Order: sequence, then structure tokens, then C-alpha cells
Amino acid sequence: MAVVTSYLAKPWCTPKIPFPSNSSGNGKIVICDDIVIGKPQTKAKACCVVGASLFQFLSIVEPASSLPLHLQQQLHEPANALSLPTWAVHVSSVLEWVLAMSLVWQYGEKSGYQAWKGLSWGMVPLLGGALCACTWHFFYNSESLEVLVALQAALTVIGNATMCIAAYRIYKSSR
Repeated sequence: MAVVTSYLAKPWCTPKIPFPSNSSGNGKIVICDDIVIGKPQTKAKACCVVGASLFQFLSIVEPASSLPLHLQQQLHEPANALSLPTWAVHVSSVLEWVLAMSLVWQYGEKSGYQAWKGLSWGMVPLLGGALCACTWHFFYNSESLEVLVALQAALTVIGNATMCIAAYRIYKSSR
């Protein structure tokens, strides 16, 4: 998902799909009224700022093992508990996925290519799989919630298939 935010901040290629465009005369490609390649987007800036702030926060947080012994005993977690940086990666990945779904949906609405909305719908099962993984980790990988692992695997297979179908529909609509 970091590719999505970095693409909006600094374009490294131009899209190969046809879309209605207006020439702004300044060398930038205007895809729609609100989407301009070459101009950083407000949402992408916000994601970068939040990500950089989170990274800065995590770089100054000390591990629990550096705490005094009496505090370590109060903050005891199972050995399989995820660390704060790992949680940050999990949560930020889910948030970036939701942002990507939103951007794809907006592109479909503004460009007039309804097949792009299908891609956004195709991303939903994969979001469900991500939520299954986060829920399972939240409860310290409890054996009673092993069904979430199987559900995540099934949603991943379904999500890969729906995204493949959506990509094919985008291909067919752009011909």
C-alpha cells in the first residue's frame, strides 16, 4: 500500500489505460477534476504525515524489557504477543487497504469507468481476511479462535479470485 501513497506523491509512471483527460497546459495530466498526476494529494499527504509520525513515535518507544522488574511483572503478556511495531504494521496496512479501496472507488466514479468500482468491491474479501488476522492476533492467537485462520485463508483465495475477475473486467472495458 505504500506504493499507492508514494505514487500519488511522486508519479513514477503514467497510466496505460485510456481515460478522459484535460490538458492543464503545465505538463501535468489531469485525470478528473480532483485527481491530478504530478500534484500531491491531500489524503496522500495526510497518510505520509501519519506514517512518519507513527514511525517517529515507535523509534523513541523503549521495549518493555527496559522497564524496572516490578513494572515488567505488571505488564506481562504471553510470549506470542505482537510487539508495538508489529501492531503498527498490521493496523497501518489495514488502513492503507481501506484508503486504496476508497481511491479506486473515487477513480471509478470520476472517470466514468464503472469497472473500477468492481475492483473496489473485489478488494472487500481481502479486507475481511486482514481483519480476521488482526482479531486472531488481538486475542494472542488463541486456539479457540483457530477458525479465524481458516477463514482468513478462504477470504484470501476468494479475494484473489474477485480481484482477478475485476482486473479482467477493467481490461475488457478499456478495449
